[in-house]
Amino acid sequence: MFSKILIANRGEIACRVIQTARKMGIATVAVYSDADRNAPFVRMADEAVHIGPAPAAESYLLPEKIIAACKKTGAEAVHPGYGFLSERASFVEALEAESIAFIGPPANAIAAMGDKIESKKLAKEAGVNVVPGFVGEIRDTDHAVEISDGIGYPVIMKASAGGGGKGMRLAYSEKDVREGFEATKREGLNSFGDDRVFIEKFIENPRHIEIQILGDKHGNILYLNERECSIQRRHQKVVEEAPSPFVTEKMRKAMGEQCVALSRAVGYHSAGTVELIVSGADPTGESFYFLEMNTRLQVEHPVTEAITGVDLVEQMIRVAAGEELSLTQDDIGIDGWSIENRVYAEDPYRGFLPSTGRLIRYQPPIPGWSEDEMVGGKARRGTAHGPGSIRVDDGVFEGGEVSMFYDPMIAKLITWAPTREEAADLQIEALDRFQIKGLGHNVDFLSAIMQHERFRSGELTTGFIAEEYPDGFTGAPADDAHLRLMAALFAGAEFDHQVRSRKISGQLNGLENPPSRWMVSLAGRKFDVLLEEGGANVDGHTLRGTWDWRVGESLANVTGEKDMAVQVERIGVRWRMTTQGASHEALVLPADLSPLTEHMIEKVPPDLSKMLICPMPGMLVKLHVGEGEDVQPGQPLATVEAMKMENILRAEKEGTIAKINAEEGESLAVDAVILELE
Repeated sequence: MFSKILIANRGEIACRVIQTARKMGIATVAVYSDADRNAPFVRMADEAVHIGPAPAAESYLLPEKIIAACKKTGAEAVHPGYGFLSERASFVEALEAESIAFIGPPANAIAAMGDKIESKKLAKEAGVNVVPGFVGEIRDTDHAVEISDGIGYPVIMKASAGGGGKGMRLAYSEKDVREGFEATKREGLNSFGDDRVFIEKFIENPRHIEIQILGDKHGNILYLNERECSIQRRHQKVVEEAPSPFVTEKMRKAMGEQCVALSRAVGYHSAGTVELIVSGADPTGESFYFLEMNTRLQVEHPVTEAITGVDLVEQMIRVAAGEELSLTQDDIGIDGWSIENRVYAEDPYRGFLPSTGRLIRYQPPIPGWSEDEMVGGKARRGTAHGPGSIRVDDGVFEGGEVSMFYDPMIAKLITWAPTREEAADLQIEALDRFQIKGLGHNVDFLSAIMQHERFRSGELTTGFIAEEYPDGFTGAPADDAHLRLMAALFAGAEFDHQVRSRKISGQLNGLENPPSRWMVSLAGRKFDVLLEEGGANVDGHTLRGTWDWRVGESLANVTGEKDMAVQVERIGVRWRMTTQGASHEALVLPADLSPLTEHMIEKVPPDLSKMLICPMPGMLVKLHVGEGEDVQPGQPLATVEAMKMENILRAEKEGTIAKINAEEGESLAVDAVILELE
């Protein structure tokens, strides 16, 4: 067994590997860029080596710097995590040349399966079903259009070396291909150093199912059940679960055996994942097709660990050290249900725009990897309601910064419970307690998905988010009963705030106690709230319950009408409360003063319709127009890259470009004016 390993990665996955290595008694070495100097994974490792500036291309993506760090520290092996160098065969070969072990598959398997074009050819030769498409060299945009016309729309364009939802474009017409082909090539080149693209038929109403593979160097290969990864946005996974609510035992066996055969054909060992697309239109579930093989650990590996009890990182290390698997296929069972939600730095209330900045507050429902000793696998923890466990994999800290240079994921929230419904309920409970301030995040959106009737029924496709939120996200829907409860909480918060103010010197001195009757302006309505002992009366409805909130605290526990956690914040004279997948704002006034608000002058917002505003921090990679040019609605004006994804900004109305205020290659702040129209 190794005595010291180096983790060629950052963030939560670096923390994850360090935790298991620590359990196994193996010393660890972290490598870090300028941006990660104070990151938790650097502090957690036994040693740390600085490898360069913040951009990954100047640090984490340079094999020579990783090898130099190994030599400097005496690390015997490298765990690549996922992303970065994890699927680069030349990196594995470079390590082997220096007698450094790679904790992952052999170089030939990575070369065979890591390239999406070559892997499809091999899968087809091996008799595996593949999606109809073109896997040869595409000369240019005109050739891409010709290919797409031949396949039949819709098609999907993918960067050959892509992953994580990057370098992918869906095209429903020739126009989409012409607009998206070059962008797909650029994303592939910028993120993976490879601008090759392939095109295939887009399977409509598809489910994304993947099979976890684990093999050793002695010819033993197992499948560890499946994961359902259908809930995606822009081809990037948002929610994963294991097992799948769609897959039957017969399907599981057929998929698993086929994926094992494919892995065996390329001499695979270590952990890997075969991704499949399943037609939701086929009730038999037998219409599944090979998409690609990820020759690395997956982001969503914790849900497999939760239902099998297998620490995949530990198994990877043991396999790399030459050990034989101690498990057989018969040892792999399914215990309960696990769901993982990816907490991203993006604002769902603003069209899921990327968000960067400082984490003014970061308090997950339980401590993450950086603070807790819980290792991978099925470690259980007590929860507020019933059996189950909560796990947080993270690599950030309160006061730290979410950088524009790396992936926007803040943390992974994983729950386990005996049933799918209980695992989803536990997600809702945990998300209510997940406190993040300082940047936009998708916690409310995740909670809304967990509550959604279609999710609860298990009727999932990769189009779930686009179909259920076609007009964007405005918060989980709230019925009248929930709004009345929120009105009572708002009134209670204002009452407590005023009681406390009366006790502070110089604030409201000499005034009587605050009134018990309040008018709460909430969700475009007014609620008449009378606070009573042990509850409230809201518009004639009696509510009974209590909460443990004290003025100044950010989290409260509510019991009574509905048991839930509520995040509380005062903004000027208004209140904001977040719970159950929605953020609510309210103005609370004494009932006798409320009529006076009708006489208040409303501030008219400035007219920004003639300006193209940068919606997120990022880099201006392309200007599509010049000064004096006439533009039409929907026409591309600029492309901004943020969090390694390109975002095309389009004209909202007809006009003429009067002034351009930014240059290509310039870093832009949120709300920066890119250009003006006349």
